[in-house]
Amino acid sequence: MKGISYSSYGGPEALAYGDVRDPRVGPDSVLVKVRAAAVNPVDWKCREGYMDRLIEPVFPVVPGWDVAGVVVQPGVSVTEFGVGDEVIGYVREDFLSRGTFAEYVAAPVRTLARKPRNLTWEEAAGLPLVGLTAYQVLTRVLQVKRDETVLVHAAAGGVGSIAVQLARHLGARVIGTASERNHDFVRGLGGEPVEYGDGLTERVRGLAPEGVNAAFDTVGGDALKASANLLAPEGRLVSIADPDVVDYGGRYYFVRPDAEDLLRLSELAEQGVVTVHVSETFPLERAADAHRLNQEGRTRGKIVVTVDWDTEEAATPDGLWQEQGQEAEGAE
Repeated sequence: MKGISYSSYGGPEALAYGDVRDPRVGPDSVLVKVRAAAVNPVDWKCREGYMDRLIEPVFPVVPGWDVAGVVVQPGVSVTEFGVGDEVIGYVREDFLSRGTFAEYVAAPVRTLARKPRNLTWEEAAGLPLVGLTAYQVLTRVLQVKRDETVLVHAAAGGVGSIAVQLARHLGARVIGTASERNHDFVRGLGGEPVEYGDGLTERVRGLAPEGVNAAFDTVGGDALKASANLLAPEGRLVSIADPDVVDYGGRYYFVRPDAEDLLRLSELAEQGVVTVHVSETFPLERAADAHRLNQEGRTRGKIVVTVDWDTEEAATPDGLWQEQGQEAEGAE
């Protein structure tokens, strides 16, 4: 099959489009025909080796953890999904190798949920990682309550834009940092925008003189320091960008796959509570350009790569599925 891969750490130029190994479908996995896969900052951080101590690579690596697609082959133990089911997934394993930037991915069922019916493939692909991050941080770690004030950094970005919507759904007031060009966008999500940079602490204090009950840092550095200084007594602080958050009495959090959480996000999307803004799409063969744009760090919402199946149906690895199915039957 065709896909994107890199054989060593490096910049976007390390990404190559071409033939990659066909996925093997384990008993608890399904083969997903990829329609779209979203780009996240963690993708280029993995590609450049910044995550090496946390996640071991098995080269060549197919990047990507987010996916939206169609189930074409369930594993022999799978009852949750059948052929033709439309799914989304945060397909992360504990090593880097078998990602979603390819025509097909073998996805463990623990990473999947049904696709929201009202979202396009591109929008659906942009939901899993950022949605799970925002949902888990707000509901499990920060435990945001009604009428609290929450500070969300990078409120126009992938995680931030979902966090604003979810926090508002929980009944909280949301103050969100964003560049001036994104202020109307943040207001449309239900947040109160404030400008980045010098004077941030004073600007937030002007809106919340007694401080914020919870701060969600997605940036690190100065934003983290400002968040710590803006907390009300008993305020809570979480960062997904800077492990130094523990020095300020907060918690560092790394999102985990969770099928139940992802299904809840799918339901919220269908209810109109959560929307996904896709800023730009690229065909799969231009994934390097998608990485470059994401790495600039100024994206509103999500960047997504797509697979054009109108021209690539011939790549279907039918023989692989049949062979694996026969092997499984023989094993029984």
